[in-house]
Amino acid sequence: MPGKPAIIAVMKPNDSRIATVEVLYFARLREVFGCEREQVELPGDVHDVAGLTAWLRNRGDAWERELAPGKPVRVAVNQDMAAADTPVGNGDEVAFFPPVTGG
Repeated sequence: MPGKPAIIAVMKPNDSRIATVEVLYFARLREVFGCEREQVELPGDVHDVAGLTAWLRNRGDAWERELAPGKPVRVAVNQDMAAADTPVGNGDEVAFFPPVTGG
């Protein structure tokens, strides 16, 4: 299993616009990415779920494959189901998980 990916800050530490979010991965995503949670500093151009997903996808390999457009992955922001245009900001918790079926 791959280790936790490196997190690269693209803004200066003193920049008050830095948004730090807690990202959680569930089920197969946790297994494929090799981590269940991480704290990331978002680039200045990431303001919503779509932007965060695209930014994570740029890590390549499993990230690109598992978060590809059209791949069945659900997202929740602060424990509420989220759409691509749901805002993401400082202190938010963003969870990625595959759809769940039950009976």
